[in-house]
Amino acid sequence: MSRTIAETIVDMLADAGVKRLYAVTGDSLNLLNDAIRRDGRIDWIHVRHEEAGAYAAMAEGILGGIGCCAGSSGPGHVHLINGLYDAHRWGAPVIALPSTIDRADYGMESFQETDLGMFDGCSWYNELAQIPEQAPRMLQQALQNAITRKGVGVFGYSGDILPLDLPENAIASPVYRPQTVLRPDDGALDDLAKMLSGAKRPFIYGGMGCDAARDQVRELARRLNAPVGWTLKGKMALEHDNPNGVGMTGFIGGRACADAIAGADVVLLLGTDFPWKDFLQTDARIAQVLTHGERLGRRTHVEMGLVGDVRATLDALLPRLETRADDSFLQDRLKAAKDDRDNMAYHAQKPGKKGEISPEYLTAAISRLADDDAIFTADTGMTTVWAARYLESTGKRRFMGSFSHGSMANAMPQAIGAALAGDGRQSIALCGDGGISMLLGDLATIGQYQLPVKMVVYNNSSLGMVEIEMQLAGIPNFQTEMTNPDFAAIAEACGIRGVQVDDPEKLDDALEMAMNHEGPVLLDVKTDRYAVAMPPHTSPEQLGKYALSEAKMVLNGRGTEVIEQLKTNFKYLRDL
Repeated sequence: MSRTIAETIVDMLADAGVKRLYAVTGDSLNLLNDAIRRDGRIDWIHVRHEEAGAYAAMAEGILGGIGCCAGSSGPGHVHLINGLYDAHRWGAPVIALPSTIDRADYGMESFQETDLGMFDGCSWYNELAQIPEQAPRMLQQALQNAITRKGVGVFGYSGDILPLDLPENAIASPVYRPQTVLRPDDGALDDLAKMLSGAKRPFIYGGMGCDAARDQVRELARRLNAPVGWTLKGKMALEHDNPNGVGMTGFIGGRACADAIAGADVVLLLGTDFPWKDFLQTDARIAQVLTHGERLGRRTHVEMGLVGDVRATLDALLPRLETRADDSFLQDRLKAAKDDRDNMAYHAQKPGKKGEISPEYLTAAISRLADDDAIFTADTGMTTVWAARYLESTGKRRFMGSFSHGSMANAMPQAIGAALAGDGRQSIALCGDGGISMLLGDLATIGQYQLPVKMVVYNNSSLGMVEIEMQLAGIPNFQTEMTNPDFAAIAEACGIRGVQVDDPEKLDDALEMAMNHEGPVLLDVKTDRYAVAMPPHTSPEQLGKYALSEAKMVLNGRGTEVIEQLKTNFKYLRDL
């Protein structure tokens, strides 16, 4: 029995494990929509903006599935691109289906004509099918690249091929999932063991590549008496119940990890391509283990680069190592890590006042009241900083954001994907007021499907991190203020339980209600606009520029803002 190209696409997607397709239907997508309806194996999720669909698909890929999103001709698929960049940079398997105009209209500057080459920078594979024979082969390759190489595969097609029959001689291969264990050869492992065994102050810094290797990393740290730090993507894997843990570095981290990197004589980077080279400044000898060999050494000087899966590499490395007796460096860093934790706990104990709830207090409360296996998403900006510092790992929680791409507006749509693909686990979105404003229309998606997403909006009426960036550059913040709508009322209009919270004494009750409510909830929490987070170390130059910014604000008649800022952040003087 003959099959159309639309039916063939649906067959291949379903056979590859796609459960949902996120899209706004229209024109060149309509026949695919109908084929999905008739087939019944894939759910079409009607998002309000294609970027939200790409982010929801990204979340599915992060959680172990393969995400799928589509965009119709021209503007429809152009809207996908930001979310696809994010998914690709994370390494989340996502298949994107940008449909486009009829074949005969190409090259004529036709209505909604675009160049699909725009997806080259955010995909491993990007091709356009314009004859029926191409469709199954190209789709198979897009799926194969997304699954095997971990990232985005793009299969574009002209809409007028969808009703055509698949030729009998067309090649339609299945999608393969090879289970390959990659590790360095014995000689490289011997060299690495020699480097680590000779260290007097070893330090381990792990990332997302340690997700399946937490036990091996802990055993390595025990044998070396080495402190362990982690990136934001590595937090949930390495933080929980880690006796050698010293936290994170960078703007979001503490002094213990930053000083461990600076003071080590050997640093082992495990499963991380940490992008902030300024926080990897050290005179130590550095070894790095990654599955993608082309990424070795691109952030800092690496003496020894090894290609391998972290778990397989450590399983082969551990028998080559003896237990070090000297733990002085470890104990020194653990004391500093305790100081970091005590400082953070100190700030989280202060609830703030009415209309200015402390974001530290809010985030610590979310962590305390959330399920042990909750899935968290966080918008880029100060929301991510608070989440990084105050969301506690349990060994079962997951945490995602736009950690490699730095986009706003990711948290709410990622929580859509997490709610659908999370096997009933809590999906909790920590949204900035700037972030949620960008894709506010997709509250209607959550309401339409009654997805049990718990959204907490950090409503400080400003672009908080941008204000800090400007002040650290010595300039007064300008055009960062936001006159926000009542987000809770908008949520209610979309069929979501919406509650505005401006009193810290009522915060716990509101959060408990949200966590226990069966359907979607949005809490619009009025947070302190002037709350900042201190980096591990603050240079005299940074303090000088900050003071210059404050002086310019006073000279421009904004002295009241400066006073409020100083009052809010006086507590951080103990950290300097």
